[in-house]
Amino acid sequence: MGRDDDEERMEKTLSGNEIGDGFLSHGPAVGGKALIDRDRAAAWWLPLETIGEADWPILSSLLTEAERERSERFHFERDRLVYIAAHASCRGLLSYCLGGAPLDWRFTVEEHGKPELVAPEAGPRFRVNISHTRGLAAVALTQEHDIGVDVEWLERTVEAEKLAERMFAEPERRKMAEASDGERLDTFLKFWTLKEAYVKAIGKGLSQPLDAFAFDPDALEISFRDQVADDPANWHFEHYRPGPKYLMTLAVRHPAKRRLVVDTRPAPLDYLRDLAKA
Repeated sequence: MGRDDDEERMEKTLSGNEIGDGFLSHGPAVGGKALIDRDRAAAWWLPLETIGEADWPILSSLLTEAERERSERFHFERDRLVYIAAHASCRGLLSYCLGGAPLDWRFTVEEHGKPELVAPEAGPRFRVNISHTRGLAAVALTQEHDIGVDVEWLERTVEAEKLAERMFAEPERRKMAEASDGERLDTFLKFWTLKEAYVKAIGKGLSQPLDAFAFDPDALEISFRDQVADDPANWHFEHYRPGPKYLMTLAVRHPAKRRLVVDTRPAPLDYLRDLAKA
């Protein structure tokens, strides 16, 4: 992929999320043939404002009993609802791309809290990641490779300059300092979602220092303070605007990322409704 192609891809992902004829557009997996392989990644986002009152019991029915019990422990209703939306979307995307019933998917929790899908014996390992923020849930899926997704509400209150000074790498702090007052929060959240998506993909959580790597937010490229820590050439990043108030970033590790095909779109509520009835 040349520089012109990179610029075209970034413009597309940041300027309106045109929904093209990707592999998700042809309908869910049938006949045991999965839509996801080593060279494909899929992601859905689900805005809560699109979900009607009658849909919440339907989405909740896609969750396991343990997940429903956990949802009831949230203090704020908005947190309970976005949790339901995120986990229903996760189980829905798995069934859409791989076939099978939504309640059949089982997860383990890794050392730093990252959930991992339990792979069938002798089957491929599928990797999934969830994110949610105020009013929006997202999920991403691929096969074998590390994957991470992060979504942020652009109207959140955050001490961007103080956090950047404490947690960002030097090139990122310089970029923050160059931003105008009106651009500073957006600049911060572009860096933040890139960093969160990467950290979630590698599964190290808060144990990974955020200043040990830096991003070029225009080229969507990563670099590492310790050059043997990771290989920048293996990482693919994409920014999306799921709506005027949100930013979403996807991170995928792939040894030959020119082959990687990513399809990202809004979660199909009609499909989730039908899935609950099946």
